[in-house]
Amino acid sequence: MHDHRRLGRELGLFDTDPLMGAGLPYWLPDGAVVRHTLEEYVREAERAAGYRHVYSPVLGKRELYELSGHWDHYRDDMYPPMELGGEQMLLRPSLCPHHALIFRSRTRSHRELPLRMAELGGMYRSERSGVLGGLTRVRAIQLNDAHIFCTPDQAAEEAAGALALISRAYADLGIRASRHRLSLPGGGGKYVAGPALWRRATALLREALDASGVAYEAVEGEAAFYGPKIDVQITDPAGRETTLSTVQIDFHQPERFGLRHTGPDGARHRPVMVHRSVIGSVERAVAHLLEEHGGAFPPWLAPVQLVVLPVGEDQEEHAHAVVREATALGLRAEASGPAEGSLGARIRRARLVPYQAVLGAREAADGLLAVRLRDGRRPGVLPAAAFLRRVEQRVRARGTALWEPA
Repeated sequence: MHDHRRLGRELGLFDTDPLMGAGLPYWLPDGAVVRHTLEEYVREAERAAGYRHVYSPVLGKRELYELSGHWDHYRDDMYPPMELGGEQMLLRPSLCPHHALIFRSRTRSHRELPLRMAELGGMYRSERSGVLGGLTRVRAIQLNDAHIFCTPDQAAEEAAGALALISRAYADLGIRASRHRLSLPGGGGKYVAGPALWRRATALLREALDASGVAYEAVEGEAAFYGPKIDVQITDPAGRETTLSTVQIDFHQPERFGLRHTGPDGARHRPVMVHRSVIGSVERAVAHLLEEHGGAFPPWLAPVQLVVLPVGEDQEEHAHAVVREATALGLRAEASGPAEGSLGARIRRARLVPYQAVLGAREAADGLLAVRLRDGRRPGVLPAAAFLRRVEQRVRARGTALWEPA
C-alpha cells in the first residue's frame, strides 16, 4: 500500500516547512513538472470542449460572499476578514462568485449560451490542523473549476458533457471512480431556501446521470449549500473514500447575482449555473495518482520520461546528443552516466522512468539504443530516431499504455 506523503518526499515531488505553515505544501521541480503537465492537460481538454479560460483575484470583499451566500452558510471554513482601507477583504473559499461577476460584466445574448467559463485558480479553506495531511487536505487549493452559464433546457446536456470529460480524464490518468453519488440536502439550516429550485436542479442532475449511463446512489446531507451535486468518488489504497470531481446545478447564485441574458424573444431571462470540476484540486489529484500508481505515473505525466544510460565514458557524448534530440521532440529526458554508479545501479534508480535506453559502444557506432520499459519488457535494439518518435507518439496520445506494436 502506497502513502503519497512518503512517496512524494522520496521522489522529490513536494514537501512542507513549519515556517510556511501546516497544510501549505510547496512543490519541488519534479512535482512542479507533474502539476504543470496535469494543468495543461485539463486546459487543453477544456479548450477542445468549448471552454474559455479566465483569471480572477483570490481576494474579494466580504459583501461579495454575503451576496453569494458563502458568508452565511460557509463562514466556518473561511479565513477571517482582513481590514484594508476601511473595507473587509476575504481570501476566497470558491471561484463561483467571481465567475458570476464576470458573466454579468456586460450584456449577454442567448446566442452566447452555453457560455463555458473555466479557471485553474487558487482558493483557501480554513481547515482544522487535526485534519491536514500531505496533499489531500490543504489550506491553499489549486482548483480545476468551471462554470457553465446556460438555459434550463441546456443544463442536463451540459452536466452530461462534464461527466464525459471526467470519464475521459480518468481513463487517461489510469484511475477509476469507485462510485457516483447524487448528493442531496439533509436536515438543518445548512442550505439555502427554495424547495422548488432544489427539486428542479435534482431532476436535471438525474437526467444527466441517466443520459450518461452512470450508476449512482442518492445520499442526503452531502449537497452544496446552494444546490445538489454529483460527486465522483475515489477510494485510496487504505479504503478511504473521498470526492475528486463534481458536477452541480445551481439556480441560487444566478438569482442572488441578478444574472440575465437576452432571449430570442428580446426579453431578459435568468441563466442556470452548472458548476463542474474535472480533476478537482490539483493537490488531491496528484496525491491519488501517487498512491494509485506507486509513483509510476503514466508516460505522458512522468517527471522524467526517458533516461539514456551510456555503458562507459566513451558513450556519454552520444548519450547527451540523444537527450537533446528527445528534448527537441518535447520529451523530458535525462542522461545518467558512469559517474553515477554501475549500469545496474543506474537502471534500478530509474525504475519509475517509463523508458530506459542503454547505449554501449556498438549502439553508439550504429545509431541504435537497447530499449527497456519500466514494466520489465525489452522491445530490443532499435534505431534511436525511430525509438524516440515512437515514444513521442505514445506520450502525445496520452493514456497509460507504455508501448504498442509498430
